[in-house]
Amino acid sequence: MKFPLRLKFFVFASLLAVAPLVLVAQNLTRLTRDELRSAANEELTTVATQLRTEFDSTFRGRWLTPLMVIRNAIDSDALGVSQKISLLTLGLEELPQVVALQLSVQGSDLPILVTNESFSKRLVQNGLDPIETLTTSDDLISAIEGTGQFGRPLIAQISETGDWLATLALPLTSTIAGRQVTMAAKIDLSVLGQLVKRHPFAQRGEITVIDHAGRRVLGEQVELLTTRSIVSSALPLIVAGARADALEPYTRPDGSAMLGAYAFPDWFPWAVITELSEASAYAVSNAITRQILVVGLVGFAIASLGAMIFARQLTQPILSIGQVAERVRHGDFTARVENIRTGDEIADLARRFNQMIAQLGQRLELMKFVSEGTISAIRKADQDGISRGGERSSVSVIFTDIRGYTEFSERVAPEVVIEALNCYFEVQTGIVNRHHGDIDKFIGDALVAVFEGPDKEQRAVTCGVEITEAMTSLLEEYPEYNLHVGIGVASGEVVKGAIGARNRMDFTVLGSTVNLSARLCSKAAPEQVLVDQATMKAGQSKADLQFNQLAPIMLKGYSDPVQTYSALRHIQP
Repeated sequence: MKFPLRLKFFVFASLLAVAPLVLVAQNLTRLTRDELRSAANEELTTVATQLRTEFDSTFRGRWLTPLMVIRNAIDSDALGVSQKISLLTLGLEELPQVVALQLSVQGSDLPILVTNESFSKRLVQNGLDPIETLTTSDDLISAIEGTGQFGRPLIAQISETGDWLATLALPLTSTIAGRQVTMAAKIDLSVLGQLVKRHPFAQRGEITVIDHAGRRVLGEQVELLTTRSIVSSALPLIVAGARADALEPYTRPDGSAMLGAYAFPDWFPWAVITELSEASAYAVSNAITRQILVVGLVGFAIASLGAMIFARQLTQPILSIGQVAERVRHGDFTARVENIRTGDEIADLARRFNQMIAQLGQRLELMKFVSEGTISAIRKADQDGISRGGERSSVSVIFTDIRGYTEFSERVAPEVVIEALNCYFEVQTGIVNRHHGDIDKFIGDALVAVFEGPDKEQRAVTCGVEITEAMTSLLEEYPEYNLHVGIGVASGEVVKGAIGARNRMDFTVLGSTVNLSARLCSKAAPEQVLVDQATMKAGQSKADLQFNQLAPIMLKGYSDPVQTYSALRHIQP
């Protein structure tokens, strides 16, 4: 991944400006959050404990104690049934949250029931029968007696109205007609819901009262809250009847980070849970963080501006050098690094870079005058340079010679001769390169190329055939030149190496194969490719080549006639 120098300076300056501020802000924020967390935890615990106490005191003071007084007053053998009913009616008038009082006689299906008139009307408006709704059944009284829960409230909601009622049963010692009598009361718990709703903490946090099943109570709708981890923690304590208050940080299913506490009323099978989001708890800390962030951004902007100015002054010369290097990579050796006036190491680098480009340009021009074999030998040379000598190598050598060149050079200007030679050699060189040959040298109007590696014979012959075709096209384009080409191809072993003086050498190939190629070229007719027998045998497997056997010919330096072949492109019938 590229990481520009300008960006490095930018990051360095930014870190230098912002890092101390970040460290200070981090420590300050941590201390502030610790203090706020402690204060929030204390508030959560205090609110939960306060509501628990208010629930218990409300139940005992407003309902349980007055109801026991009424029970005690009714519990007299001297009172008749009518007097007992009058006491129930009077007690109901004095206790506005008590919506029903009844006396249940064991074995009787008709309890004595007194109901709150306004509450009964609400039930009627919602399509309910007040008598049926507010009557405490004998089964429920028996269940309370069986579990010994006399005086303990049983909580239920009237789904049609949303009201939460507590059912309370108190046994009487006196009897009616010799039968056990129990006083039952239905208590409207809306006053407890109002305590929760109107508590000041509810303006910034959340107060939830849950029962043993994890359901929200005292609300209009029953909601299951067991997905909250704090509810899951409190449920076992409700079921077990434990009353251990606790604090607990947790995360809600929606990802909200919360702080929570819970407390357990003595008279209700509930848990009072107080919750506060960390965002609210740490609001002051967040405000401080925002202020620090603003200051940090201002410092960052100033540092960034300074870093950009400084980085631009420092990196612009380097970028200029990079741009010139890119131009050189694409072959433009005239490019130079200019307008570097920093007077430092970068300016010295630019000067040396310009010198290097000039030397590379010179070397590139020199490379045009040597073969690929020479370049390869230079690359393989050790620190003492290229050693004179040679090594054997199996190659195919191709000689091309322009026919009519002497007459052409005598009748046209030297500039035209050079232009024509360059044109012809440009075409021939392109064909040699396309077939992966190496131009060994140019000798006047002749070209010498060497082919090595697999299929060298086929590539050399194909190259020769394509050169004759290209030269025919050039003759059509420049008929006034009247120039033709003859080509000889031979294959075999040669000696390849550096030959000459220590200070002036030529890297070339020598041997009978080279001589044979040259002799075949001298005997080739215009637009003819003559090949030796070794080349023909190796190249005849190529489908698009055709070899015609010729009569053996005498060649200079050979005592016996040499078998030759004419190579041309095979034409499909």
